[in-house]
Amino acid sequence: MLTPLKFQPLFKYRIWGGNKLKTVLNKDYDSESIGESWEISDVPNDETVVADGSLKGYTLKQLIKEFKGEFLGESVYKQFGEAFPLLIKFIDAKTPLSIQVHPNNEYAKTHHNSFGKNEMWYIMQADQDANIIVGFEKEIDKKQFKQHLEDKSVLDVMHHENVKKGDAFYIPTGRIHAIGAGVMLAEIQQTSDVTYRVYDYDRVDKTTGKTRELHTEQATEVLDFNVESSYKTDYQKELNTSNKLIHSPYFKSNFLPIKGEVKKDYSNVDSFVIYMCVSGQAVIQYQQKDYAINTGETILLPASVNDVMLKSDDAQILEVYF
Repeated sequence: MLTPLKFQPLFKYRIWGGNKLKTVLNKDYDSESIGESWEISDVPNDETVVADGSLKGYTLKQLIKEFKGEFLGESVYKQFGEAFPLLIKFIDAKTPLSIQVHPNNEYAKTHHNSFGKNEMWYIMQADQDANIIVGFEKEIDKKQFKQHLEDKSVLDVMHHENVKKGDAFYIPTGRIHAIGAGVMLAEIQQTSDVTYRVYDYDRVDKTTGKTRELHTEQATEVLDFNVESSYKTDYQKELNTSNKLIHSPYFKSNFLPIKGEVKKDYSNVDSFVIYMCVSGQAVIQYQQKDYAINTGETILLPASVNDVMLKSDDAQILEVYF
C-alpha cells in the first residue's frame, strides 16, 4: 500500500547561492553557496530517492515503474508514462541569478529532447528592498534587445518588482526573468533543466575560474517581448481552504493556510498531490498514522492516497498536482 512519501533533497551549488536553506529551512548539508534544494526530481542523473519507510531508496522512476497510475494518477501515467512531469525546489539567492529565459515544449523537445520549462515562484522570505526581474518594462523588438545586450544595458529594459513573503508569480516559457539578491522562494516547474542565460553580470565562477556560458542566440529565438500590465498573481487566503493560486496546463497550485483541522478528499483528483510547507508546521494523518511536515519540507501523496486529515496550529502549504 502506498502512503505519503518524503524524498531526500539534492543540494545544488550555485554561483549565487547563500546559506538560508540551512539557517532558515534547516536543511542538512556542509557545502558553501548552496542555491537550490531539489525536493522532488526526475531529472536524469538527479533523481531524488524516498527518505524513509518501506520504500526507502526508491527513485521516482522506480516508483512509477512499480505502481504506475496508482502512484501518478491514471491520466498522468497515460500522458507521461514513466516520466515524472514536475520538478519541485526551494531556492536561496544571496546574489542575483542570471537574466534568463526558458524554451517551450516544442523548442526544448527539438533542441534538447526535454520538456519545456514553465514555472512559478512563491516568495517565502525577502530581505529589505529585495526584488525580482520578470518580463519587460517597455515594448522592444529583437534588434533593440540585441543592442541592449551589446551595450550591457539590458537591465534598463527589464521590469523590476520589489517582493515580500506571500507574493506569487507565474513564469511561462519565453518570459525573461531573474531572482534578485536576498530572495528565498519555492519553485514549481516542469521537469526540465534547460535555461538560456542572457546576462550574468560578467561574474566569475570560483569553482571554474571562468565566466558562465551565455545563450543569447537561443534566448532571442524563444523570447516573448509582450509587456504585461502586471506580472504578480493575485489570490485569496481564506483559512482552511484550497485557494486557487496558479493553474496552468503544466501544473495546478493552491494556497492552503491551516489553523485547526482540514479534511481533504482527493478522490476526484486523478493525480499525485504534493505539499510544500512554506510556513509553520503541520501533521498529515493517513490510515491512523501521522506524517509531520515543517517549513521547507515537501511531502508527496501518491494518487491512491485520497483521504487525509491536516492538523496545525498555524501553517501555510502549497498544494500542487497535475
